Amino acid sequence: MDKTITDQLLKFRKATVPDDALAMMRLSLFDWAACGIAGAKEPEFGDFVKMQKRLGTGQSSVLGGGHAPAATAALINGTLSHALDYDDTHFAHIGHPSVAVLPAVIALAEDVGAPLDVAVDAAAIGVESSILTGLWLGRSHYQIGYHQTATAGAFGATMGTARLLGLDKDELRHALGLCASMASGIKAQFGTMGKPLNAGLAARSGVEAALWAQGGMTAAQDGLAGPLGFGATHHGEAAEIKPGKGPWHLLSISHKFHACCHGLHAMLEALGTSELDPDQIASVHIRTHPRWMSVCNIAEPTTGLAAKFSYAQTAAMALLGHATGAISNFTDEITKDPQVVEMRSKIMISEEERLSETQTEISVSLTGGGMRRLRHDLMAPMSFEDRSAKLQKKTADLLGQDRGEMLWKAAQGEDLRALCDQLVMS
Repeated sequence: MDKTITDQLLKFRKATVPDDALAMMRLSLFDWAACGIAGAKEPEFGDFVKMQKRLGTGQSSVLGGGHAPAATAALINGTLSHALDYDDTHFAHIGHPSVAVLPAVIALAEDVGAPLDVAVDAAAIGVESSILTGLWLGRSHYQIGYHQTATAGAFGATMGTARLLGLDKDELRHALGLCASMASGIKAQFGTMGKPLNAGLAARSGVEAALWAQGGMTAAQDGLAGPLGFGATHHGEAAEIKPGKGPWHLLSISHKFHACCHGLHAMLEALGTSELDPDQIASVHIRTHPRWMSVCNIAEPTTGLAAKFSYAQTAAMALLGHATGAISNFTDEITKDPQVVEMRSKIMISEEERLSETQTEISVSLTGGGMRRLRHDLMAPMSFEDRSAKLQKKTADLLGQDRGEMLWKAAQGEDLRALCDQLVMS
């Protein structure tokens, strides 16, 4: 029996990625690239990107234009692709699994001349490893203040880049040990530019740890799970994991189809299928898991950013036909719109212990005396075709129909250069 998660990951490095996991990874690649291209337009990150580019030249593409060394490109692209907080998530992992891994793997694949199918294979190993590490660290790690996207993500990025480079067992052990000294990220950064930077730092750590180990740098035999290792010093639970046993965890990735806090998405999905006439709504009662009451329940937001963390605001927007998948709709002005404010006043939110974090229940009282009951669970099965269609619509909203179609073709193809050409296009 394998002794620690490190021993398990060392074996997992040679796993054959199932076809369904590869297909899901392609969808997350498409989604990640769309979020990154849109995120690169955020003006506040401009000086940061310029500063990083001045540190050296390289072969790896940078979102929005230019090239840099692989580690620098991973840092920039990881940061920009998380800038909108619109990239995929995983509820059990308690983080965003692709945003630390894909920037690392794509940057390094471009640097070493690997084809896109090899990069997708490596990314799948990395994302699955990130989720496994997040599960192993457990909720205690997150609750104490660590940002799982970045901490578990750094180890996932290391596994992905190691797979790409073909590191042997000893080299990978050292790479994971080196990563243990770099993996970081705290929740205190939430709401600041430091949150997306956490993802970028994790991606860069993955590139550097793998390259350093390949170059002969050594580290602790088990820097992740050994005595005084990462888990023991970062409130890890050392929960049991079983890499490669049963369906892969990345198959339960949850993509974001609304440009707001993920805690609101089950509600918005339920309302999206209701076809309710807003003029016939007397009141709305939304029930949700207690976790979200302190995360995304701002009663009367006054800014576009605050609107993304408000049940009442986003429910009112959805009921009145304002697309919650469009980032451009989350403005300061919409929080003051008279119709939205009136609808907001009809909405009540309460916590319900029996609901999971991915579930919501909604009761809508109608002016004529009737009642509509709605329910949604984000973990409900979604066909590959439906997921693909929803992601393509999301990308069209973000980038425009023509650009979205070009990106879809590139992400589903075999030419890494075609994909990277999309990344650098402004």
